[in-house]
Amino acid sequence: MQFPESWLRNLVNPALDTAQLAHVVTMAGLEVEALAPVAPPFSNVLVAEILSAEKHPDADRLRVCQVDVGEAHPVTIVCGAPNAAAGLKVPCARPGAKLPGIEIKVAKVRGVESFGMLCSTKELGLEGAAEGLMVLAADAPVGADFRSWLNLDDTLITLKLTPNRADCLSMQGLAREVGAITGAPTRLPQVTHAPVQIQDTLAVNVVASEACPLYLGRVVRGINAQASTPLWMAERLERSGIRPLLAPVDITNYVLLELGQPMHAFALSRLNGNIEVRMARTGEKLELLNGQTVDLAPDMLVVADSNGPVALAGIMGGQPASVATYTVDVFLEAAFFAPAAIAGRARRLGLSTDSSHRFERGVDFGATRQAMERATELLLEICGGQAGPITEALAALPSREPITLRLARLKRVVGIEIDADQVVRGLLALGAQVERQEDRLIVTPPSFRFDLTIEEDLIEEAVRLYGYDNIPAQPPAAPSRMLPQDETVLADDVIRQKMVDLDYQEVITYSFVDPAWESGLDADARPLLLANPIASQLSAMRTTLWGGMLETLRHNLNRQQERVRIFEMGRVYASLAEQPMKLGGLAYGDVQPEQWGVAARRTDFFDIKGDLERLFGHALDTRRGTHPALHPGQSAELWIDGKAVGWLGTLHPRLVQTFDLPGAPVLFEIDSAVLARRSVPRHASLSRFPLVRRDLAFVLDVNTPVGELLSALREAALPQVQSIEVFDDYRGKGVPENQKSLAIRVVMQDTQRTLTDQEVDDAVQKLVDTALNQCNASLRT
Repeated sequence: MQFPESWLRNLVNPALDTAQLAHVVTMAGLEVEALAPVAPPFSNVLVAEILSAEKHPDADRLRVCQVDVGEAHPVTIVCGAPNAAAGLKVPCARPGAKLPGIEIKVAKVRGVESFGMLCSTKELGLEGAAEGLMVLAADAPVGADFRSWLNLDDTLITLKLTPNRADCLSMQGLAREVGAITGAPTRLPQVTHAPVQIQDTLAVNVVASEACPLYLGRVVRGINAQASTPLWMAERLERSGIRPLLAPVDITNYVLLELGQPMHAFALSRLNGNIEVRMARTGEKLELLNGQTVDLAPDMLVVADSNGPVALAGIMGGQPASVATYTVDVFLEAAFFAPAAIAGRARRLGLSTDSSHRFERGVDFGATRQAMERATELLLEICGGQAGPITEALAALPSREPITLRLARLKRVVGIEIDADQVVRGLLALGAQVERQEDRLIVTPPSFRFDLTIEEDLIEEAVRLYGYDNIPAQPPAAPSRMLPQDETVLADDVIRQKMVDLDYQEVITYSFVDPAWESGLDADARPLLLANPIASQLSAMRTTLWGGMLETLRHNLNRQQERVRIFEMGRVYASLAEQPMKLGGLAYGDVQPEQWGVAARRTDFFDIKGDLERLFGHALDTRRGTHPALHPGQSAELWIDGKAVGWLGTLHPRLVQTFDLPGAPVLFEIDSAVLARRSVPRHASLSRFPLVRRDLAFVLDVNTPVGELLSALREAALPQVQSIEVFDDYRGKGVPENQKSLAIRVVMQDTQRTLTDQEVDDAVQKLVDTALNQCNASLRT
């Protein structure tokens, strides 16, 4: 919101300069985004009147002007402006004047001595047409200081208000706020009731009473729409960013800025029948004041007559009933539209208006009649005419429920004691009703404060008015203590560093994903859908990390990166309650970067399994499984301590085509909580006794996973068995068809003594029995 400082000081004038005022307002929560002078600095420029303008004897484009500058005798000034003519009042820079980039001196122009310069807006650094002289109003006082006459020493203040402070989107609201903050007396606009001279009315029927609980209308006849907007009003409008157009329109815009109430003036002769406030009907269109024709949706509130919509309520008026220079009779409108009925409609149509900006945030429904009277007063004063009575349609307005502020809680939250009388004075200055009890205040918010609903809001108001700068800065009193760190849990950064050491690069992808990815990776997935996605292709929460990594792979391949090894540690969203952290990885291309020492070979399932075993620090239990996103014959489920913890495998050929990849990458995804667990190292002395090795060859079904046999043997092993590993997988001569021979190395050792043959034989026999009973594996003969 932009406004001139002079307008604010006309309503409240604290003993602060501009910079101090901006600081105080900012610290109270109304951020001053910019301070800018109305005009660049210049001096010795007067209001002058051209008495005569004769052609220069030696130049066709120059004129020799006799100019009255308020002195005893006219002065001669040579001017080249095409619009220089007798009778015009213009700004005149006298000798010694300093303009932006130029200093004025007495000079001869083609032999004629010139005592100054008649100025355009460009030479003064002002906005406006620069083709000729700046023409001033006919009542401009000749000889007056031009800068003072136009109040060019003013400052433009721009506020960056938060959405909850709609009450400060008006000069009245700002003045009330500054008065409460600084304690300076306020002079809020005093509105007089316009005399009712005619009885003409226009009936108003509010159908959508929830969207429009209050609607006021008034007929004013016999106005002069071509009347000039007063200089003081035009100045305030322009300096607030609104271009003056036509007096009746300027008046409604002025009331908008002064009181915060959006208004509209309809040309009465262009309305057909009575006024109806309703929701738009399917297929209705409306040409707006900006020339845009919009298709109205059923959730859009409109003001209509018997022929159809004449205004998009709370947003912009329509062209069919707009005020023109020939308008004689007008119908003034002032209403309270519910924020929920206006919010989002303007943006949907690509509009952004002052009215919608205010109605979306909440307009003071307690000042709607005041705004109507103020607009009528200004209209009669500037344009003349006769006003009729106000027609009112009233339904249930928002209620303002009392809020209890406990003084003890205020002290506990703020950390200091704020005088209760000071809090009461501040809340009263903001327009609230306050009832003082022993240890609490019962506060009823005013109609213009939509943001005051709970006790914490009042605490914030009390602190704002007290001043954040006045709260002493106190160091924290809590002692600093070292927090315990569990040695059995690895930090996420340690896991990330291990992945980097394994030649992977970390990526961070969106948690929001394309729903098509989720259904493609797992047809049974039920991702959480976003109510308000930032984009249509990012409208679901991911249930796996693979979608983002596959998109990252495609992005890199499109940029000629032929070898990609990436990982991500992030959360997946299986449901609102189940959102585990996962570690996902992807490898594509050659195992090693291109080099002379190692032959090129594509990364396969076993390469990534080896990476995971190095990450875990031990061999993994991999079991056959089927995942919809992985190749049926090149995938496995990862198990630890009898629990499934993740998946490993090559991307399914169907998805290779879906993601438009030249080849299939190898993927894995595991629970990061499992990775984070580790056992604390314990000291153990090296055994001085010999170890015993036994090699066992088991014959078993070819479809029995190696991991299943190893898991069974390791669970059944006696304490002296140190390790059980596979060192050969044979299929061929001597082994029945559909069976395989697995050679197992068993290493045994005791730290206290040498194992006997009987102990070794017993340990081996137990392993053989376990293999036979659990995996139907027999010793190879």
